[in-house]
Amino acid sequence: MDMTIVLTTSQTAAEGEVLAEKIIGARLAGCVQILPQMTSVYKWKGKIQKESEHLLLIKTMPEKWDALKKFIAANHSYETPEIAAIDAKAAEPYLAWLNGELSGNKPPEDPTSNR
Repeated sequence: MDMTIVLTTSQTAAEGEVLAEKIIGARLAGCVQILPQMTSVYKWKGKIQKESEHLLLIKTMPEKWDALKKFIAANHSYETPEIAAIDAKAAEPYLAWLNGELSGNKPPEDPTSNR
């Protein structure tokens, strides 16, 4: 069993937190990590832009990709948000927890309980 990590960005940490909570609440991901501020350099409408952003790492299962992609597009403040996916391998206990969170079934064990 594999997982998918979806990447998107937000203009502020607070905006990222709101989007993350909506994604988790909709059971489209089991975990969203919001990384510290970074600088993105890109070309938009013919001009080079340099903006501060936060990267969101959204942990989900491959079967949630289509719904998550649509959800981010509908709930994001950007006109054209980054929505990219990376297929990843993960340890079986984490995958079992993630699958339990996404299916609504009680997970066998919370992998963050040892923190």
